[in-house]
Amino acid sequence: MPFTMGPNNYGKSGIRLVRVARDTARHGLRDLTVHTALSGDLDATHYTGDNTGVLPTDTQKNTVYAFARDGIGPIEAFAERLARHFVDATPAITHARVRIEEHAWTRIGDHSFTRGEGGELRTTEVGYDGTAARTASGVRDLLLLNTTDSEFNGFLADEYTTLPETDDRILATAVTATWAYEAEPDYDRAFAEARGALLAAFADTYSLSLQQTLHAVGERILKAVPEVGEVHLSLPNRHHYLLDLERFGLDNPGVVFQAGDLPYGLIEGTVRREAA
Repeated sequence: MPFTMGPNNYGKSGIRLVRVARDTARHGLRDLTVHTALSGDLDATHYTGDNTGVLPTDTQKNTVYAFARDGIGPIEAFAERLARHFVDATPAITHARVRIEEHAWTRIGDHSFTRGEGGELRTTEVGYDGTAARTASGVRDLLLLNTTDSEFNGFLADEYTTLPETDDRILATAVTATWAYEAEPDYDRAFAEARGALLAAFADTYSLSLQQTLHAVGERILKAVPEVGEVHLSLPNRHHYLLDLERFGLDNPGVVFQAGDLPYGLIEGTVRREAA
């Protein structure tokens, strides 16, 4: 055969799962979106359509719901349970990846909750190869903004540069952060400590660039959670432009801004321990 299959996987994306805990009159609520991806000895289905080794994606979806029957716990543990099951119970599958996003609801009563549109997600992705599980967790779309203590000066300027230097600007971003575990922690504790470190670093850092803030955030998470080996951060720069109000006969002492949309700067990087 002149052509062969390269790396490939298949699975079910966007499995929406809501679980209500009814053990007491004060109900609990978990709201997840689960994604599965399986790979292994699947050449036959690609070359000849022989589906003997294929676990249907519908079955994968049903497995997620069935496993939720007995509880979820930390999303990292739930993802690992699923990944191990898909590999250990399916002969043709040698690797499973399970990714989960948790949508946060705020309690307003014993059985009442509220959730705004969009907003921050807690995330995890677990890969299992039949021997070891590898876990990375984090947050997505965590909106942060500093109204001051941010500058941007001394940058390279050429014939196309129009951006003025500034010693006082709004710094705003929607953080996507992923931290990879080298050892298994108490996942809920580790998440709370990593998220707290992220927030503290953003608030405490006098920023001379968004790159400097990225490093400060990653460093703070690594110091706070010893089980983490590296932190990857994606920080879109949500620009806020000071409005010129002179045409209206008004000054603007740094109080009125236009929030930019597109395009935006995107700063990404990984901060890791030297031994990672």
